[in-house]
Amino acid sequence: MALAAFGQPQKFSPTRTKSVESETMASSNKQLFIDEHDLAPGKVSFADVMAAHQKDLATEGKYGTQFIKFWVNEAQGKVYCLVSASDSQSIVQTHAEAHGLLPTHIYPVTAGKEAALQGKKNLFLDVHYLGAGNVTKEAVAGAHEKDLAVQHKYGVNLINYWVDERDGIVMCLAQAKDSTALISTHKEAHGLLPDHVEKVRQGQ
Repeated sequence: MALAAFGQPQKFSPTRTKSVESETMASSNKQLFIDEHDLAPGKVSFADVMAAHQKDLATEGKYGTQFIKFWVNEAQGKVYCLVSASDSQSIVQTHAEAHGLLPTHIYPVTAGKEAALQGKKNLFLDVHYLGAGNVTKEAVAGAHEKDLAVQHKYGVNLINYWVDERDGIVMCLAQAKDSTALISTHKEAHGLLPDHVEKVRQGQ
């Protein structure tokens, strides 16, 4: 995808951000968000996203945001950004000024304890849609511990997870030979299978 595409403002869908945008939070009380950009398959490259990320980094101070990491699924044209901010609107404003590529969803999340990357295994991001009111960060922490107890059997390295309690969404980041190994780990550990698994590249 030509980098120029990042300069064209796109419509922002507030479907999953309404309650977050209504909050007024002090700058000292920032929280984590994961924003999701849904682009057309084959229309995004890692290099283009890295260039856009650098523009976000150059702009983030103006809106009090901190862009921490991002993940790119080139095959499906999807981008996820991990951001620290006081609210979702400041993330939208940063993207809008930096390059014009606005997210389709923004999820307020709580993170687990991050593990180190090991070697050069493939990186996968899986997503569990459990439904509003059906998940707590405590329950996910317990399920993650069960994952860690069996992951070695499948050659998996669980890096971290993020929980959106409001909408009942859990995202897990892991290294594995393939998506089947990650799914098998979840199946044996607690039986909560992801709705989809994406092969991604990480940048920061």
